[in-house]
Amino acid sequence: MYSYTDYLRSGSLFLNNLLRPAHKRLSSLMIYTTTQCQSRCRHCHIWEKPRESLTLGDIVELMGSRCVTPYTEVGLEGGEFVLHPQAGEIFDWFSRHHRRYTLLSNCLAPRRVIDAVSRYRPAHLYLSLDGDRRAYRRMRGVDGYDRVIRVLEACRDVVPVSLMFCLSPWNGFRDMDHVIGVARRYGVDVRIGVYGTMNFFDTDAGLLGGGVEEFMGNVPASIHGTDENFDYVALYAQWRNGGLQLRCHSIFNELVVHSNGDVPLCQNLGVVLGNIHERSLDDIFNSAATIMKQRRYSHSCNQCWINYHRKFDVILLRSLERVLPKRAIERFYGEYRWCGDSRMTYNDYFKRKQ
Repeated sequence: MYSYTDYLRSGSLFLNNLLRPAHKRLSSLMIYTTTQCQSRCRHCHIWEKPRESLTLGDIVELMGSRCVTPYTEVGLEGGEFVLHPQAGEIFDWFSRHHRRYTLLSNCLAPRRVIDAVSRYRPAHLYLSLDGDRRAYRRMRGVDGYDRVIRVLEACRDVVPVSLMFCLSPWNGFRDMDHVIGVARRYGVDVRIGVYGTMNFFDTDAGLLGGGVEEFMGNVPASIHGTDENFDYVALYAQWRNGGLQLRCHSIFNELVVHSNGDVPLCQNLGVVLGNIHERSLDDIFNSAATIMKQRRYSHSCNQCWINYHRKFDVILLRSLERVLPKRAIERFYGEYRWCGDSRMTYNDYFKRKQ
C-alpha cells in the first residue's frame, strides 16, 4: 500500500512536527470541497446539508499555505467532488500546480469521473464500494454497484486505484470479503475502514457490537496479505472493548477542511480550530492555541477508530517496533498499550484460525 519512502517521509515529518510545533507541515490535507451529493447514505448525511462549496479561489489560497509542501497529499472529496460547480477548474489547477492530489468518488456519475481521470490524472483514485449490489443499495440508498465497476474497469490502467470499504451496521464481513475479492480480481488496492460517528457527516448510529472473540472470529480469511488492514480491523475490537489505548498523533500531521471553511482538530470531535474565511490556514494550524489543543488531545483522546486518524498511529507504531524496543518508542511517543490478539501478526492469527 505504502512504500518505504512514504513511511520515512511521514516519520521524519512527524518528528519535525513534534519538535517544532510552531512550524508544522502537513503530510495530508483532506478538503471536503462541497456538500453536493447524489448518494443517500445511511452512514453519512452530508446529502441532507444545505448546498455549500469552497471556491477555486479558496482552494488556491489553501494550497499557498506554508504548511502545505510539494509532498503533502491533498484529497479532493465531497459530498461528491465531480458535482462541484468548479470541478473542472479545480482539477486543472491541481494538474498544473500540485500533482500529489487524490480523488474520492462514489461513481454515481461515471462518465464525469472517467473523463476527469483520463484528462487530469490524479495521483490516486479512491472508489467507494461497501459490498455486493444488495449491500450497496441498502447502505447508500441508490443502485450504484455497476457504476463503480464501470469506473474501476475504465480507470485501473490509467491511475492507481483503491476500493474503499467501510464496515458498518448496514453491511458485514461477507461484504468485506466480497470487496477484497473484487480488488484482487482487478489487481487493485483495497482500504478498509470501520464506521464511526463523524461530526461533519451528522452520523449517530451506534458502534458495531459483539465481543472481541466474536468479532475476530468473523474477520474473513481474504484479509490475509493486507496486513495494514488486518491490524486496523483487529485492533478495532480491542479498542471498542477498552483493551487498547493509543495516543492520537495524526492531528500533528493531518488536517481536514470543511466545505464551510471550518478546520476541525479531527473528524470525530466537534472541536473547530478556526475558519479559513477568517484566518489563514498557517495561522490556524500553527497558532499557540492550536498547539495547546493538539498536545492536550494527543495525550488524552482515545475516543474514535476513524480510518483517517487511527491508521496513522497503528502504522507508525508497527513500523517503529521493527527497529526499536517499546520502552525507547515511549520516550518520545508516550505510553501506549496493545492487548490480547491485537499483538499478533495476520500470519499468526490465521495459523491459529486454521
